[in-house]
Amino acid sequence: MSLPAMCCLLCCRRGFRLLGRDDGDADKGEELLEVRAASSEQSVMGVEIAEEQGRPQAPEERRNLISQKMKRERPVVEENVIIQGWLYLELPRHHRWPWRRVCKRWFVLTADSLDYYRNNVLDTRPLGSMVLTSLCSVRTADGSWFTGTGYWKLTVYGRRHHYQLFTDRLSDSMRWTQAIQAAIDCKAPTETPTLVLIRDIQENVSNAELVEQIYNRNGILRHSQKPLYAPLLPFPYDAACHCLKSMRGYTTLQDEALKIFNALQQLETGRDAVALMQGILQTGLDLQPLRDEMFCQLIKQTNSPPHPANAGDLRNWQLLTCMVITFSPSTTILPYLRFHVQRSQLKFPGTETERYAEFIAGSLGKARGRLFVPSSQEIGLLMQRQQMPCVIHYAGSRVKMTVSSHTTAGEVIRSLLVRLDLQKSRNRFALFAESGGEDWLLGEDMVVADMIARFSVSVGESDSQWRLCFRILCILDPDAPQSNIELSLVFEQAHRMVVRGCLPASTDTLLTLATLRLQATAGSFSLQPLPALHQMFPVSTLPAALRPEAQSPEWSRLLPTLWPRGLGSRWPRAQGSGPGHKLQRQREEEAASALASIAERWQRLRGMNRKDAITTYLGIVRQWGSCGASIFQVRATTSCAGCPEPRWLAIGTKGVCLYKQGETESVESFDYQQMSAFEAMDTNTFKITLCKRQLLLESCKVQEIAEVMKIYSANQVRTRTRTRTGGYQIKRTSPVSWLIRPHYTPDKGFNTEQAGP
Repeated sequence: MSLPAMCCLLCCRRGFRLLGRDDGDADKGEELLEVRAASSEQSVMGVEIAEEQGRPQAPEERRNLISQKMKRERPVVEENVIIQGWLYLELPRHHRWPWRRVCKRWFVLTADSLDYYRNNVLDTRPLGSMVLTSLCSVRTADGSWFTGTGYWKLTVYGRRHHYQLFTDRLSDSMRWTQAIQAAIDCKAPTETPTLVLIRDIQENVSNAELVEQIYNRNGILRHSQKPLYAPLLPFPYDAACHCLKSMRGYTTLQDEALKIFNALQQLETGRDAVALMQGILQTGLDLQPLRDEMFCQLIKQTNSPPHPANAGDLRNWQLLTCMVITFSPSTTILPYLRFHVQRSQLKFPGTETERYAEFIAGSLGKARGRLFVPSSQEIGLLMQRQQMPCVIHYAGSRVKMTVSSHTTAGEVIRSLLVRLDLQKSRNRFALFAESGGEDWLLGEDMVVADMIARFSVSVGESDSQWRLCFRILCILDPDAPQSNIELSLVFEQAHRMVVRGCLPASTDTLLTLATLRLQATAGSFSLQPLPALHQMFPVSTLPAALRPEAQSPEWSRLLPTLWPRGLGSRWPRAQGSGPGHKLQRQREEEAASALASIAERWQRLRGMNRKDAITTYLGIVRQWGSCGASIFQVRATTSCAGCPEPRWLAIGTKGVCLYKQGETESVESFDYQQMSAFEAMDTNTFKITLCKRQLLLESCKVQEIAEVMKIYSANQVRTRTRTRTGGYQIKRTSPVSWLIRPHYTPDKGFNTEQAGP
């Protein structure tokens, strides 16, 4: 072969090889883009072109590929662009690059999608695309992200993936966020076939025959033994709370909906039904957008079951009963649930299904939002459609009553006022939950069963000794005649104030009060075991000088033998030496001396009856000017109230006083006419606005302080109005603005939010 021919052949082979390589690379690029297109949400542009050309509509996957291919062939037109610019994009992590990788890309936002390119030449192929629908969402990070990185972050969530974008300017971040959110808001709402059928049923409720045809022709509305491959309702992308994802292991709402349906199928054959029900209810309580889906799934599983009223079918009805008690569906699903319950009552008369449906129908109008999952005891009673027993403690006694799953604390208080004959009392009463030496005020609109469930979550010793107590919240008329029960309640409130160390009295007076308390509760002197010292005497006020005052060698030797199971068991022997052990021995000696003095004084009160002991006790306490007021430990944070030291805040009928601990004279005081407003700044800060200054108080009892001040200030207004007019017509014209509406949170206790008067 000649040399020119060989050169020509080599050039042709090289050219074909280069051409094949280019074609192969192009095919790989096409394949990569098609894979990206199949895994992301696409617009309906391909369908519109197919309809214009007279072709039938392709399946969803083909429409996505067609729309992506048309997007490549037709570059973005300048008129369709809403906003465009450079942003930093975080690339997905890879096993080769486990660290965070960020690259600079050119982003283009149109009415249908958010695309990004390698550069700002729009006729090039996009590296990625996200079709925007009504289910997409955009979120911005708080300022802590900028503090740590120097960039402002916004995240755009789609169906299959999300973009984490960064910019170094706050104005750019806000501009992109508002533009993307506006494009999402312009989209038509997304509907699923189940949602369309629910609307059809609601529109044809009066036509029973047509409704039955809808149920018979659509298996998605009936009981199914097969797994669910897609949720029944549409979910916004990434609507679940991020903190719940990290703390409790939740995934996307779509995945959680499928897990719930699998749990429902396990419930029909599972053994531990109560634990499985609690897990399902906890998921619905944590993820609010998932509640309607849970109701629709239960309606589906209780509609046309293969074996009506058997054990598996009744498990679903029992779970639906507990779910209605715990939380309510939205206004879209509530009519559908009511119709399903009524239809089941007519379809299964005289069966357990009808009884559960009737119970659910009665609970839909009474149920309130719960903060905690019902306890195992409550779920067991709900499965039998029974009420829950409850014990209320008051003034050394207790009363048993039954409450339903939606009985509020206000209803319990009104029932107790009738039972204890306290309807005519002007004092205000409240329900408290006590546990481990602490107490919480229950608002009148709080569900009692919710508080029972709160203390049933933990099995610790501190929560196992909890109880509900009925006590006086505010004494509005201390000089009014009181019945025996009301006198006992006032005595209990005064003793709580003394034991907490609020009463500024001498040690001898406190020992006398402890002796009177022992005489009123235990009767005359006997050899029975004495209560613990902290139940009678403020242990925090024990001085070191108490030991020589109450030294009694014979009592110290006799007490362990007289009460071997009482006093002797409460005197642990400190072993070793050192400052810590010496302090422990000193405290033991002080406690022993105090108990010896109380026992000696108790013997002198032999023969005094209970009423005389209570009257003497209250007579001593009332010598303090703020007796009868509600006392709270606060910390003043303003310079006008002195240094930020612990203070006692006394809220009474005439005004508010601040005391130093252990002092009888108040640091400052002011009446309700000097206040222009009071409100809760946050969960731990309470603000009182006076004429020329503001007083900020830190306390963990902000909700209770707000409630007590509202009651006392309203009572002051009624008193002034009655004094001026001579009648009993009340007008709320106080200059004080009530800005508090209390409610309870699972982790932080009671919280307050601002509201109008």
